[in-house]
Amino acid sequence: MQPCRLAAYDLACRRGDRLLFRGVGFELTGGEALHLSGPNGIGKSSLMRILAGLLRAYNGHVEHEGAMALSDERPALDPHRPLGEALAFWRQVDCAGEARADFGLEDLLDVPVRYLSTGQRKRAALARLAASGARIWLLDEPLNGLDTHWGASAQAAIEAHRALGGIAVIASHQPLQLQKLRTLSLLEHLP
Repeated sequence: MQPCRLAAYDLACRRGDRLLFRGVGFELTGGEALHLSGPNGIGKSSLMRILAGLLRAYNGHVEHEGAMALSDERPALDPHRPLGEALAFWRQVDCAGEARADFGLEDLLDVPVRYLSTGQRKRAALARLAASGARIWLLDEPLNGLDTHWGASAQAAIEAHRALGGIAVIASHQPLQLQKLRTLSLLEHLP
């Protein structure tokens, strides 16, 4: 895999009239993972969208080397298409292959995405992310809707990505069982 890097410098986020956080900074290189922590409404999802380039920072900037992929509550899969077609669309867009991790979707490939359960949609979104070929994974609540088995599988996929030199940034309320996980608490960056 190509080298990758993700760095944030003095980031601040304002939504409407409210400053959510300020002074957020970090630097990650291949093989590293960062856990974004804090209560609901503190700005974890907003920070993920800033990192992905989908939301403009109120202050500061982000630098990255390597492609990024975001997985959040929106699975980015056409709800009217069978799951297999929806995943194939993204493989073609990303010029990528099959996901290296098993997310147990083989029996669901003919099912329209809109009929999938919450956990099945989450596993499909993670499969899309894993197949993207992106070096930097941005995971917003990746364990939501997953049972213990699939939660462990998702974490194993993250560890495998890191072992190949990838980066993972994870916003999660659930405890994570990842090795050498750095934590950034947004409570320490309140205005």
